[in-house]
Amino acid sequence: MITDRRHIFRLLLMVIIFVTCTSSLCYAKKKEKSVVLRVCNWEEYIDLGDWDDDEAIDLSDDNVIMGINSMIEDFEEWYYKNYNVRCKVEYSTFGTNEELYNQMNLGDTYDIVCPSEYMIMKLLDEDRLLPYDKNFFDKNIDNNYYIKGVSPYIKNEFETNEINGEKWSKYAAGYMWGITGIVYNPDLVTREEASTCEIIRNPKFNRRVTIKDNVRDAYFAALSVYKSDLLLSKDFRDSADYRERLADEMNDVKKDTINNVQDILVDMKNNVYSFETDSGKSDMVTGKIVANYQWSGDAVYALDQAEEDGLYLDFAVPNECTNLWFDGWVMLKDGIGKDQDKKQAAQAFVNFLSRPDNVVRNMYYIGYTSVISGGQDSTVFDYVDWCYSADDDCEDVTEYSVDYFFNDGSSNKDYVLTVEADQPYRQLGAQYPSENDIKKSAIMRFFDKDANRDINKMWINVRCFNIKDIPVACYIVFGIIALFIAGLLVKKMICNKKKV
Repeated sequence: MITDRRHIFRLLLMVIIFVTCTSSLCYAKKKEKSVVLRVCNWEEYIDLGDWDDDEAIDLSDDNVIMGINSMIEDFEEWYYKNYNVRCKVEYSTFGTNEELYNQMNLGDTYDIVCPSEYMIMKLLDEDRLLPYDKNFFDKNIDNNYYIKGVSPYIKNEFETNEINGEKWSKYAAGYMWGITGIVYNPDLVTREEASTCEIIRNPKFNRRVTIKDNVRDAYFAALSVYKSDLLLSKDFRDSADYRERLADEMNDVKKDTINNVQDILVDMKNNVYSFETDSGKSDMVTGKIVANYQWSGDAVYALDQAEEDGLYLDFAVPNECTNLWFDGWVMLKDGIGKDQDKKQAAQAFVNFLSRPDNVVRNMYYIGYTSVISGGQDSTVFDYVDWCYSADDDCEDVTEYSVDYFFNDGSSNKDYVLTVEADQPYRQLGAQYPSENDIKKSAIMRFFDKDANRDINKMWINVRCFNIKDIPVACYIVFGIIALFIAGLLVKKMICNKKKV
């Protein structure tokens, strides 16, 4: 009897212990913090991993960089290790700034997105952005890779550009940057022909050139053609406030300007092979076209792919002007709101992408140029050197300075590469434009509602149907037909009355 009682007591004790342990584990799991971060980025704009073994970037014996997992997976793991919080990234993409804006207005909710400079300005003007926390800019925090590594040149651009009295740098952290130019086949197009957006409507290359299928890039290209005489004039170039005047001219939305640019865009439309967002790269490689108005990062990709097939393409910056663009990470009020856990994850996401080894991974994978120079960490410059420095036995070489981008004044080091003589006109010149090319660059500003309406109307006229394009003869024919039909109707009515 006593034995049975002892057995029952042990059994009850085991049940109590089991229930207690299970409850503790469930409570611990329930208590463990987690956050969902909704990220929206450009298509094909982050390292997805799965590199081949021979793709490892061997910068030194102790610095070999390779993408095994996707950058998203690596961030989720890194975030848990550093913050003891599970972060699940819901990652989606967009194709143009306008597409992102429409997605947001149609109800898609994101926490952090990566639009271009003019869309950042638009979102800021609409009071839709959250500022970064002060501690995001603290260089003494180990994980603050962005502020410790952002290029001094980019940092200056973000701090000197404002919208409604607010600096970009307070609301946006840069991701990639570059310019626009012409990728071309030097066997079929001269450098002089490629060094102007006029090539887009040059009848010599009818149906052999492409332009971007978005209103802002297309408008900028056509505007540079419309204003070419002014932009190339010595008085304009030598003016003390040249950069400011250039920005004003390249953001001109007066109605007569828009009308004249529309005529140029119609000429371009009638001459191009296509308006495109992503197909221009492959069309250049396959030889369908001989010139392509392109973002610098996609230009690098096209040049690389063509070279693998034995085709050597070049990159030219328009003499009149080039667009200096930035894509940057901004946090959205309607996504993050007052959720500090989400905001911490969003800022950590930016910092993780700004860690020098991850910067190299992304640059290698997508071909674009990061805003990160690395600060005291030489990884990014070592990667540029690894990509472009000429072999020791190469005789036809030239020196190419990237000092303006990398030098933060903390050392006497000059950032000058010794490269093959054609590289300033190929991948290197696209990825890190020369200071001379940077000087003739302008940033796109956002347009107010009235200008936006006029620009969008113009774009519809160009891409779809413009009633002004109908010849006068057609109106005459339509009028005769209308009168004929009206006559028949009147005659029918008279006949009906007679019958009655």
